[in-house]
Amino acid sequence: MLLIGGLSFVVFHQFESPGPLDAPRTVVIPKGEGRIAIAERLEREGIITNRWTFVGGYLLQGFLGGHKTGELRAGEYEIKEHASMHDVIDTLAEGKSILYKTTLPEGLTSEQIVERLKAETSLSGEVASVPSEGTLLPDTYYFSKGASRNEILDRMRADMEKLLASLWEQRDPDIPVRSVDELVTFASIVEKETGKDDERAHVASVFINRLAKGMRLQSDPTIIYGLFGGDGKPADRPIFQSDIKKETPYNTYVIKGLPPAPIANPGRAALEAVAHPWKTKDLYFVADGTGGHVFAATLEEHNANVRRWRKLEAERAANPPATLDVAPEVDPQAKKN
Repeated sequence: MLLIGGLSFVVFHQFESPGPLDAPRTVVIPKGEGRIAIAERLEREGIITNRWTFVGGYLLQGFLGGHKTGELRAGEYEIKEHASMHDVIDTLAEGKSILYKTTLPEGLTSEQIVERLKAETSLSGEVASVPSEGTLLPDTYYFSKGASRNEILDRMRADMEKLLASLWEQRDPDIPVRSVDELVTFASIVEKETGKDDERAHVASVFINRLAKGMRLQSDPTIIYGLFGGDGKPADRPIFQSDIKKETPYNTYVIKGLPPAPIANPGRAALEAVAHPWKTKDLYFVADGTGGHVFAATLEEHNANVRRWRKLEAERAANPPATLDVAPEVDPQAKKN
């Protein structure tokens, strides 16, 4: 007993003594590495003086310290200068690793999100398959170095499911969507039409009004998705007249109603805009030259807005999109009156 007690005293003395670091240092603990391998790594990198004292102190801390020591977690950690072995264990057991972040903007397709995660060198692992369109919630995600790309995708899926459950329960009862899937599809179109927070609910109202009247949505982003899918349109590729007439399941210049699935992953604001749209009589909108749009309730007003925008683009020597040459669908109720 005296021998055990003396040995324990020596181990704990070394365990609690200031460590050899003269300055803070970063250490990466890979996933799946056990206690002994971690101790060897720490000793090799000069963070502790003796691997066996580290392992013994870890075990004795739990046995004699009156509390269960947590498992040592993978991650990237900053170890402070002169940190004792006790301090190092606490840091690794609490999982207080250095956090990295990746920002995945609203409106990206699932394929584009996967490509961005592949380019994130602080993540690890292969992505087995591209998630279904519209199942990922764009946001800024924090992670420890070495976290898997699939882990980020799982978090994005879980966050989207949680948000949709809340929005669907609290949605305006008169919006013309029959399911959560339709809500996401609708929001993905709104997301691609405008990046302005104060316009999303207004754009949603236009599309809702058009649906209510049996009018086609005539949304340019649906043409693009029908042609290029999750790859996205090449930056130097305009929309041609032939594209507008191309019969795809997504082209809302051809089909009536919503496309069969989302055309991107909408963000929280676009989803909220569709769940709680403005109440307007507007049926049309066109760019205003400032990054926003101008809205109109009648075709006459809209045509006047288009002429103003064409004049502005002509002064800038820019080419308006080909879709402006397509006659907007007329309000069927207005024709009857």
